[in-house]
Amino acid sequence: MKTAIVMGTRPEIIKLSPIVNSLNKKNSIVVFTGQHFDNQMSLNFIRDLGMRKPDYTMKLTKLQNSTSDRATQISEMIGSLAKIFSSTEPDRVIVQGDTNTVLAAGITALKCNIPICHVEAGLRSYDWRMPEEHNRIAIDHISNFLFAPTKLNKTTLENEQVHGKIFVTGNTSIDAVEQNVKKINLVTMNLPFSDFVLVTIHRGENVDNRSSLISIINSLIGSKMDFVFPIHPRTLNRLKQFGLYNKIKNSKNILLLPPVGYFEILYLMKKCQFIISDSGGIQEEATSPHIRKKVLVIRKSSDRIEAVKEGYSELVGTDTGDIIKAIKKNHDLIRLPHTNPYGSGNAAKKIINILRKNTNF
Repeated sequence: MKTAIVMGTRPEIIKLSPIVNSLNKKNSIVVFTGQHFDNQMSLNFIRDLGMRKPDYTMKLTKLQNSTSDRATQISEMIGSLAKIFSSTEPDRVIVQGDTNTVLAAGITALKCNIPICHVEAGLRSYDWRMPEEHNRIAIDHISNFLFAPTKLNKTTLENEQVHGKIFVTGNTSIDAVEQNVKKINLVTMNLPFSDFVLVTIHRGENVDNRSSLISIINSLIGSKMDFVFPIHPRTLNRLKQFGLYNKIKNSKNILLLPPVGYFEILYLMKKCQFIISDSGGIQEEATSPHIRKKVLVIRKSSDRIEAVKEGYSELVGTDTGDIIKAIKKNHDLIRLPHTNPYGSGNAAKKIINILRKNTNF
């Protein structure tokens, strides 16, 4: 029996690494679509996480974020994946999350009559502005095995009456932190601030919206706290486009960093006071016993509602006044729970055991 694991973005690489590293070339193939703009950076992630080199690596021509390119990017991946699945004849396809890669792999597997296994199933923001919401709903309804991180995710899937089998496993993002904690402890970074808040912004709803991005940047400068801001290339382009880059660069309380690796971002999460972010993965990773940091979520909706309910995350929106108020409140006092809503770091093991019990894995 052969398993095809398909991934295309850095979050997928991170969250699928515990599964890939549990398999070998005899019983699996790894396909990398190269969905993220920087193929080499993603391949470096694969190497750093101790994963084997992908068996198939695509060179996509459609990498931009326009609506038309999203559609043609998916069709391009489907064409390539169909050829790969036809020649390798996998018995199942594993995908993770809510990206264009996930949807493309799911559609291809469905039409090739190959069972689909969706890791991180059942997340919902109920925000139709998000392309990720379209992808996750579609993949959940065509998957044969749905691995839900939490009981809430399972309930969501049951309420939607998906046809596949649902299992609660925890989230593999916690596995990845657990498996790489020693590497995090080896990281050293020369920072000018002893106490700082970590900032990450990359979602289109924030960086492509001029008024939202201005509001967020004004809140950082106006709060007068010290911030470390590893800047996503898409965010950098928008800051320059909207005339905000020099404003941040000339500020005395914001340190801009180039994009950092997985171990470096975990190091910054561990060292900071708290986090301001629109990242779903960071909301999960922050709950790890090795990190345990509060996340102020600068979005109008969240698909990690468990972290919000348990107090690890706080949904603050994008209004300047609301962000500054939340920053000041969390500067003084942060109380976090001792439980973790996303599991104890054995999600990958559970997923593999479930597949072995339910298929000829």
